[in-house]
Amino acid sequence: MRWPAAFGCAFLLAVSLGGAARAQDTDGAMSQAEIESLRDASYVPVDKIKAFEKMLDDREHRIDGLLKMSRGPDFAFEMHDAMDQMGSIADELNDNLDDYNNKHRDVRKALPKLLQEIDRWSTSLRAAGDDERYKVVRKIALDTLADMHSIAQEMQTTQAAYFKEHPEAEKLEKKRASDPHTPQ
Repeated sequence: MRWPAAFGCAFLLAVSLGGAARAQDTDGAMSQAEIESLRDASYVPVDKIKAFEKMLDDREHRIDGLLKMSRGPDFAFEMHDAMDQMGSIADELNDNLDDYNNKHRDVRKALPKLLQEIDRWSTSLRAAGDDERYKVVRKIALDTLADMHSIAQEMQTTQAAYFKEHPEAEKLEKKRASDPHTPQ
């Protein structure tokens, strides 16, 4: 009687721990070093956005590199993987931007550069052309980047208005940026 209960508890523990580990990984889209860079930058929103930008730049370079190489038998698989990772990372950044916007975290300095980079990343995805083997993940990644562009544009307007109306919040954000371990 005790054996099935113990097995059931062990199984539930293993499943729950496995899920927690995957939650940090966004389905294999990021390396351990990239996950660590996000954790290190998590106290300062602008730094975390920069970490995401670096990851998306890396995926863009990977896509561009694949396009320059001769198209071997693994080309479609590699392109699919790079585009899928780009879409997954962009989606994670969108979640963070939404969170920063809802919590009125000041990311105004990062938004102009982010908007320019979104255009560059989108161009890189479009350069790959339509191919049935990665058409769906390409569309998802492009849609996610379009969402990011809309979020970032909206944030530029709302954050400018919010911090103009709430100068005390701007002072608090400056203090948080100078001492990243200040409670959020």
